Amino acid sequence: MAKKPQVTFLCSECGWSAPKWMGQCRECGQWGTMSEFSVPSSSSGRIAPIAPSVQSDAKPISQVSAEVARARPTGVGELDRVLGGGLVPGAVILLAGEPGVGKSTLLLDVAAKAAADSRSREDGPVLYVSGEESTSQIKLRAERIGAIDDALLLAAQPQWEAVASLVSTHQPSLLIVDSIQTIAAGDVDGSAGGVTQVRAVAARLIALAKELNLPVILVGHVTKDGNIAGPRVLEHLVDVVCQFEGERHARLRLLRAVKNRYGATDEVGCFDLTDTGIVGLADPSGLFLSESSEPTPGTCVTVTLEGRRPMPTEVQALVARTNAGSPRRTTSGVDHSRVAMMLAVIQARLGVDVSSSDVYVSTVGGARTGEPAADLAVALALLSAQANRPLRDGLVACGEVGLTGELRATTGVQRRLVEAARLGFTAAVIPAAGSQQVKAVDGLQIFPVSNLASAVRVAQAPAAS
Repeated sequence: MAKKPQVTFLCSECGWSAPKWMGQCRECGQWGTMSEFSVPSSSSGRIAPIAPSVQSDAKPISQVSAEVARARPTGVGELDRVLGGGLVPGAVILLAGEPGVGKSTLLLDVAAKAAADSRSREDGPVLYVSGEESTSQIKLRAERIGAIDDALLLAAQPQWEAVASLVSTHQPSLLIVDSIQTIAAGDVDGSAGGVTQVRAVAARLIALAKELNLPVILVGHVTKDGNIAGPRVLEHLVDVVCQFEGERHARLRLLRAVKNRYGATDEVGCFDLTDTGIVGLADPSGLFLSESSEPTPGTCVTVTLEGRRPMPTEVQALVARTNAGSPRRTTSGVDHSRVAMMLAVIQARLGVDVSSSDVYVSTVGGARTGEPAADLAVALALLSAQANRPLRDGLVACGEVGLTGELRATTGVQRRLVEAARLGFTAAVIPAAGSQQVKAVDGLQIFPVSNLASAVRVAQAPAAS
């Protein structure tokens, strides 16, 4: 007599299981995420163990070859920067991002470049498997971005068994699955995208990648909170987790590695999303700086750090008198609370009253900065807008402003100054604290100041002749 299937309740956010339904998940604390699943009594639903083929005996570390784990460039420099040099054979990479951010476009471009490289090396083709689109739809996008290559194979297969058969037949050098939430295994209970299916398919893909030394890139959906959909264990199983970010109405896209077993997690890749595809930006400064040839009141440039990468950001401010009883405070691309704090510091320490004015603060090109080092640029832009007087030409400002008006030390000052000099800026205002370790930069006049009042005097002084 067949055994009755066991009923369990799984959390759709983190994968935690319970024998009975609960309103709140005890693991992640989310409400209303527990769903009922039936676990077959047979062993057909078991997930294959995740283990690469190993030697019969342990070897001394000095005799272990590291050549197998050497990264191979993808042909997309910004992606290689984030991954730590390229794709490592057998690595499983999870690329997550919001709908419409450009994940599929980026990976199709990577697939075409990898296919051209594999053809020149007489290696296996690149297999692009989609569970969301037909091959005709993918072909249209490939034609638009110029990603056509005979070594790039397309397949629209939502079944795991078909994907495994394709890998066995074509022996690809790179496998891209778009997306992990749309692939389902026939012998596993649950629908595609469910906790059980995502866990099972991911485990089998990882086991296949380790066994064949096949690099695999998985596309992952995100929830409304920005977290990767599916069980939390998915992020622990893969080798690299990347987040693809960007505003829907802006061209800039940022790629970050939040987990990387083969490299650092503080690198950021910059991409420009256009109608003809997605292009890596080795120098993204053109997107973040205005093209005005003359100094304009209410603008100040700072250099922020995205990971270890210095990125110039122009802050623009507008202060307009208003008769309304409650003046507006509107921000875009900057931390609203820090702007409010800068307004309070300006009024309390410098005596500049903006309480009866509307204040607007924004960045150029859709850049976003929340680090305290942008405080000084925000404060100088506000003061410049209030006085309707432009700052000195070729000026950058970096530093955290305290509530007493003092400037606090900022990390990575040397890298910020070198980037500013490379872009042609001639003067920099930095905090005096920690400036003793800062080395001189050719073509850049450095002004260490201790408080906001001193920074204002330097910023409004005429450029040196």
